[in-house]
This record gives sequence, structure tokens and C-alpha cells, in this order.
Amino acid sequence: MTKSFDYAMVGKGMLREEAQAIDLLPERLDEKFNQVCALLEVCKGRVILIGVGQSYHVAKKSACSMSSLGRPAFFMHATEALHGDMGLITKEDVVIFISNSGKTPEVLTILEPIKRIGPKLLAIVSKPGSLLETECDLTLTTGVHEEAAPIKFAPSSSALAMVALLDAITMSIATSIGFTEKDYLKYHPGGDIGKRLSEKTGKE
Repeated sequence: MTKSFDYAMVGKGMLREEAQAIDLLPERLDEKFNQVCALLEVCKGRVILIGVGQSYHVAKKSACSMSSLGRPAFFMHATEALHGDMGLITKEDVVIFISNSGKTPEVLTILEPIKRIGPKLLAIVSKPGSLLETECDLTLTTGVHEEAAPIKFAPSSSALAMVALLDAITMSIATSIGFTEKDYLKYHPGGDIGKRLSEKTGKE
């Protein structure tokens, strides 16, 4: 017997809710966003993005994007940081903590040890008022209060909004420093992207 279930109906609802979370983000970009971008642009060290769970994967994707667009960055798992990876951090760096709740125990545990090293501390969270926000130099919030349907606890809208916000930061910095497609080709010569960029820039 064939199961009768409207998968598309659930999928459409999920996508609409996720899209709504992204649509609301532009309204949240204010002077604090400018301050975060300016701080990252003048950073003399690296940008280090730290998280656990889904936030770690957000950190991983965003670090790759930053590096390819001219802002040296890498990602770090909060637990691994506690067990020696903090040795990679210097006072010249900027550390970005990524946490949906701003209360992630693994992240809060490494706050003080990293503070003693001396980098600037930023946070990306969903809602204001967390301990992480009070302990960092600057914090940006996505404003996501609920995950997409139907299971409201599975990270979806929150993770997507964080990726989108970090993409906005990365591209804003790249534009500010005059980063071009030719520059991008230096860091991304492979794959279809590298091929298309080579063809385009070779004709200019």
C-alpha cells in the first residue's frame, strides 16, 4: 500500500517560514553592524569563528567565505578550544562566538580563558539579553524567535539567518576594501567558479 502524504505541503511551509526569517534581517542592520564590519576590516590578525552543534557548521561555512573574500579566517569547535586549540588564538585576532541562545555551556566555559588571551570578542545570537552578549565587545542578533515548522526545536531558521548575517558582513567588508573578481580568482582558482572567473577576467 502506497503511503499518502503531502510532503510538498510541509516543505513549502518550512521554506516560507525560513524565508520570512531572512526577510526580516535587513531591518536589523544598524550602526552596530557598521561597527562590527569596521572592526573586522582593520583586524591585524585572523577572524576565528567558534560554535558547537549547528552553530559550529555555521562557523565553518562562514570562515571559508571570509577567507575566500580576502579576510583570513578559520573555524574552531568550542570543546576543542578548551582542550588546546586556544593556542591558535592571539591578541591580534577577533573571535566571533556563534550561539543561537547565547547560553551555550561550552561557549560560556571558554569565554574567560579567551578573554585572558586578549582578542576582541563578538557574538552572533538569535535573541538579545544573554550572558554571552554582556561578555562580548559587540553582539549582533538575528531576531529569530522560533524555528521553522513543524518541529520547532530543530535548528533551521536560526542557522540560516546566522549564515545570511555573516554573509552580509563578509560581502560588506569585501566591497569596502575594493575586493574584485580578479582577487577572488586568486583564492578560488578551482572548479566551475574558477573556470568561469578565468574566462570572464581574461576577456577584460
